[in-house]
Order: sequence, then C-alpha cells, then structure tokens
Amino acid sequence: MALTDDRFSCMLARQQVQAMLNVTTGQENASLQKAPMKFNPRKYTGNSDQQVMLALARAFPGGNLHVIDLPYRLSSWALEDPDNVGLWFGADGQLAGWAVLQVPFWTVDIACHPACEAELYPEILAWADRQARAALDTPSGHPAWFIMAFAGQASRCRALESAGFACQADVGENSWSKVLMRRFTPEPVKLYEPRAGFTVRPLAGMDEVAAYVELHRSVFESKNMTVDWRARSLRQPAYRPDLDLVVAADNGQLAAFCICWLDRESLRGHVEPLGCHKDFRPFALGRVALSHGLHRLQSLGAREIFVETDNYRDTAFRLYESFGFEVIQDVLVYRKDYE
Repeated sequence: MALTDDRFSCMLARQQVQAMLNVTTGQENASLQKAPMKFNPRKYTGNSDQQVMLALARAFPGGNLHVIDLPYRLSSWALEDPDNVGLWFGADGQLAGWAVLQVPFWTVDIACHPACEAELYPEILAWADRQARAALDTPSGHPAWFIMAFAGQASRCRALESAGFACQADVGENSWSKVLMRRFTPEPVKLYEPRAGFTVRPLAGMDEVAAYVELHRSVFESKNMTVDWRARSLRQPAYRPDLDLVVAADNGQLAAFCICWLDRESLRGHVEPLGCHKDFRPFALGRVALSHGLHRLQSLGAREIFVETDNYRDTAFRLYESFGFEVIQDVLVYRKDYE
C-alpha cells in the first residue's frame, strides 16, 4: 500500500529525530568515556589495609617491582605513621592505588590498577610530593626521595619527569640503576654446606630477633632495621619460619641470613633480604644461606624466584647469576631533591 504524503512526512520526521537522538547519545557516551576518573583518598588505618594493598600488587605483578616481598616492606616502621601511607579508592569502593613513603629506604613504593594509572599515578606523585615537603623537619624527612620504574613503563617515566623527578641512570659518578632478576629453571639448586663450626637453620623466632637486628645493622651499615620491624615480619600471614634462614656459629653468633618469601597461589618466590657479616665473607656464608633458601623454595614448588639488586655487575650480581638468575627487567631510579 502506497504511503500518503502526510504519513511519509511523519515517518521521515521520526527517522530524523531518531538520528538526532542517536548522535546525541553517542556524543554523551563519548563525553562519559572522556570524563576524568575520581578517586577517594584516605589514610592508612592498619593491618587490615595491608591485605588489600597486597592483593592489588599481586593482581598485576608485571607492573610492580615489589610483589612477593611486600610483607617484608610493609612491616617497616614507616607504616607506624599513617601520614606515610596513602590509599585511593574508585567509585566502586575498590582499591585503585596506594603509596608508602618508605622512610628507611628513602623510596616511595607505589602500586596502581592499570585501568586507573594514567590519571591516578600523577595524583599519587602529587600526594608524595606534599608529604615529602611536610616531613622535611620531622624524623621521616629526607633531603631526597627515590621512585623506581621499569624501563619499559614509558608513561610512568613521563609522569615522574613531569613531577620533577630525574632519572639517575646516567648522571656521572653517582649514576644508579637496578635490575629485577629471575630464576626460571627446573634445574635443581646446587646446595652449599657451611664450613665446620657453622650451621644453617631457621631463625629461632622472637627469641632471636634482637640478634638478627644486630647482624642486619652490621651487614648494611645502617640502623634502619629495628626489633619491631623484624617482629612484625614474623607475624605477616605470608611469613614462613622455614624460609627465614640464618647461618650460625657453634657459639650461637649469627653470621649470615637469607629470608625468602613464597606466594602460595602463583608459586613465585622472592629473596629479600640476604646478607653476611663482613668478618665471615671469606667463608662464603652468604652463598651458603642463599643456596639453602633457594633449595627450600624449590622444594615447596616455586616455579619462579625473583631478586632485586643494583645494576653494578658486582659481587651480589655475580652471585645471583651463578645460581641461574637472569635479568628480566631494567629498573630506572628517579630522584627528587627537597633541599
């Protein structure tokens, strides 16, 4: 049946209106897609926050330098001050990102959901800048702060530079960069036994924490490690006493240590920290401790084992290489001065 002029005009008008509505709806959707994300920041409230912080980093391990060893870092005394920790939540109430001013390390640890990073990462850097300036005249203050980024994280590197951080990879005599290394081989770990008079064993719990702290301070020539920090690490849900190893002399003196961490779900391990007292380095007790730590991780099913170290190709680097570790990420170190 033929359409009358009136009916045809009405139908054409409806089609034109619908077309206009479609265009408008498309424009509105585009506007919604371009609308900036809004995040709800809040301070750290305690151990309950740590579990969601850990979960965010573990959900995106490829974008974070510290994942499996985070329980060790989150035990540090920096978290005793809530002002050193920031958390950002999305509109859905889920954690989108977090940051910690790790006062003992002079670094800022940051984890960010990839979907939010373009907008949230600069916001986190702005927060870190404010906190660093506010802390200058306090025990948490430092004249400079450092942030790590993988060399391939171009957007992070640009954001850091925009925020006033400078890459330290090529600054002359004081150049500094790091590497993330991985052992990814089914080949059994070569086990080294200590010389006569020494034994490899787990730390004797809280009874030996003070002795460990004394050794740690001597190894790293720093008083950053504290009894409270070390004690908190023992209470972390991810802590395993059988992976907290020391090399002890027959008289009870601690000579070396190797703490390993294992993610039970991904079966990934991490070595942090490892050290040997300078008086016992001629006996290669650090190598002994590392071999036993790696052996235990492997016996527990760890398929990949990670370690972070300076990119100096020094003794530590060569030690890890000798156990089958290979560089998988170049880590750039960015610095910002506050004095």
